[in-house]
Formats: sequence, C-alpha cells, structure tokens
Amino acid sequence: MPFIPHTETDVKEMLAAIGAPAIDALFDEIPAELRIQSLAGIPEALTEMEIGRLMQERAQRDGRPLNSIGAGAYEHHIPAAVWAIVTRGEFYSAYTPYQAEASQGTLQLLYEYQTMMASLTGMQVSNASLYDGASALAEASLMAVRAHRKSKSARILVPAAVNPTYLQVARAIAEGQKLNFDVLPYEPGVGTTSAASLDSYRGQDITAVVIQQPNFFGLLEDVDAITDWAHANGALVIAVVNPLSLAILKPPGEWGAKGVDIVVGEGQPLGVPLSSGGPYFGFMTTRLEHVRQMPGRIIGRTVDLDGKPGFTLTLQAREQHIRRSKATSNICTNQGLLVTAATIHMSLLGATGLERVAATCQQRTRELIGALTKIKGVKLAFDGPRFHEAVLQLDRNVGEVLEALAQRGVIGGYDLSQQYPELGNALLVCATETRTSEDIAAYAKALNEVM
Repeated sequence: MPFIPHTETDVKEMLAAIGAPAIDALFDEIPAELRIQSLAGIPEALTEMEIGRLMQERAQRDGRPLNSIGAGAYEHHIPAAVWAIVTRGEFYSAYTPYQAEASQGTLQLLYEYQTMMASLTGMQVSNASLYDGASALAEASLMAVRAHRKSKSARILVPAAVNPTYLQVARAIAEGQKLNFDVLPYEPGVGTTSAASLDSYRGQDITAVVIQQPNFFGLLEDVDAITDWAHANGALVIAVVNPLSLAILKPPGEWGAKGVDIVVGEGQPLGVPLSSGGPYFGFMTTRLEHVRQMPGRIIGRTVDLDGKPGFTLTLQAREQHIRRSKATSNICTNQGLLVTAATIHMSLLGATGLERVAATCQQRTRELIGALTKIKGVKLAFDGPRFHEAVLQLDRNVGEVLEALAQRGVIGGYDLSQQYPELGNALLVCATETRTSEDIAAYAKALNEVM
C-alpha cells in the first residue's frame, strides 16, 4: 500500500462511529494466547526516502549480470506501455468478473486473449489461463483422461526431453489421481524423440502422448510423425509449446494429419518480466469437442436484451462454482493480471512483431553457439534445427565453470548434469533478442578466461 491517509483523529472518529474503544477491540474474538505480543525482528519504521534508499541498496546487491539462462523462463524486451496499462486501477485491482454488468472491460480483454491464443496455437478454443506452464501439463494430462473415455489405462507417454520440472510437477499433481507417466528416451547424439521409440507401445492402451516443441534442449521434434503415430494408435496428443516460437513454427493445430488435441505452455515470454521466479501463467487451448473437459473458465461473446454485444463467463466448471467435487480442476488459478499483460503485449507487437522477435532470437542463438564453440574445451552436443537454446558439452565440471562466470558478472546457463547425467558436463545456454553482439562477445571472453 503506497499511502495510508488516516490520521489519528480519523481513526478515533471511525472507532467512535462503530462503538469500539480501540483497534484491538476489533480482534477480541482471537484468544489472547494466540496473539503475538511483539515484533522483535522488525526494525523501526522508516520514512519514504529511507525506504527508497534501502530498496535501491538491496537491488544493487544483485547487480545486473549478463543473462544466458533460459530453461523455461526467458528474458525478453517488454514495451514500456505494457505495464503502464496493466497497472492502471481498472486492471490492476480487478477481481474475478462474476458480475458481467460491472466487468465488461475485464471480460472483453480475456475474450481477446482467448482469441489470440487460439489463433497462435491453431486450436478452436482457449481458457482464460492456468497457474503456470508446469501445472498446465498436469491439468492437460488429467483432462486427457477425462476426454479419452475409451482409454482405461490413464497412461501418459512423456519424452525425456520434456522440461524436467514440468514432468516433476505433473507427477506430483496427477500421480495421486492414478495417472501413470511413462518416459520415452531421446535418441543419443540427436537429442530428440524418435518415432521408432514409440513402436514398443504399439497396440497398448495409451491415453495420451506429450510432445514439447521445442524440447528442453531447444531442439525441434518431428511433431508430425509423433502426432500421427499417437492418433493411429488411439491416443490423444498434448503439445507443450513456447508461445513465441509459434510466430515462426507450425502451430500444433496443424501437426500431422489432424493436429493435436490439447495445447499447453508457459505464457511468461509474452510480456511478463523475470521477477525472482514469478509469478508466471499457463495457457491451454483445445478442440471444441473437448471444451467441457477443459479446466478453468471461458469468456464468451453474446448479446444483451437490447441486442447489443457483450461478454460473460460462459463455462466455469471450477470447484468454487456449481460443480464442487465434480469440477474439472480443484487447483485452477486464473492469473488475470499476467494475462492482461500478455494480451496488451501481443496487441502491441502484432503478428509481424512477434515474428521479428522470434527470428532475432534465432539469429542470436546461432551467434552465441558460434562464439562459444570456438573456445577450446567447448563443443555443441546436438546438431539439428533449434529455437532459443542449445546444449554445450565442456571438458570440466559445469557447476565450477558457472560459479567462475558468475564472479565475472555472467549467468552462463543451466547445468544439465543432475537431470541428464548421461550427457556428462552439459550446459544449456540461451540467447533472446535482448542479447547484443557485444553481450555475446563479453560472454565468450569470460568463458575463454574461465576455460
């Protein structure tokens, strides 16, 4: 709260108006033994000027390191207008739009967001967001079990090259609900999932197959072949995508002969800054035939009694509404503020702007790989088309290299040795449009010194 306007006189007058002798009397229903007596760890109050200085000093401790880590969270340029609009009171403090007559602005924005995401992914319908990309995969897996009634196994095939955090979260959420996640190995030396690795599952009861594009290594999977295999073997297909990549890659709705069934991903690349780990938001789109199994809420466009267009909550099968225990999700959270930012971000950039950003990311990634692989002891782990990221193999411990780079003001990437020990000393590096040629040269210089 930036400013508390009440003076001591104001407080006394308000207490007198309600007949309370003191502020403590407002909490007299709380037993005395449960009330905290003091805040010993809290320092004395500071003035606004002192607080501002303190926060600047704390921020300076973090510094402004050169960032080359991605792994699912990306540093992109966000036009200043995005958050200038998002933090306006009309959006910033808006609650769930239960009352359509009082929430037309919020509802229209969410409707526009759904339209953009459905268009971007090539699907027919979108919800109004989920908690984050990882939980969105869990929700998609649960949704696939509900939607695929012919399948009784609740088995989900997940490539090993899917973001390991996503798989970990999906298991934590869904395995307790009797879902089983079978991990498909990636092809050694290639880094992608071979359609041949699916042959051992032919004829079995498989509920859904997950495909991440690009995968965690930044490589592009053969999405057409895997999608067609899944459908030929009676399984649904769940796509996990980076929304920015869809500005230059084929949308999931066009993968294979029929397209996928459910699309999820992390929306952070669309106007959400890296803010010490969050918050983020997940997105989900699907085919119209599966819409009633989709968690979250959907905003619809309609007309009022006078025939004028308007917007309203159309589907909202959530636990706090009428469905209760039969709801399609009991953890679904609508990250409305971040969806607002994404909608404004996409509106400002447009299709051409998103395509230019994605193409620049491609260019910077190629430039980064070229600069770093010239250094002795550094080589590229996988060839093939990619987006955003690449895996490098070093001739020494990655953790020690990253620590030495950090001392030089460089966040060098993501250490893959724990999740993928078979890759040896493997480092995942990333470049977005925010990295300049000078930045890449500075990283290469620092890594050369360390190596």
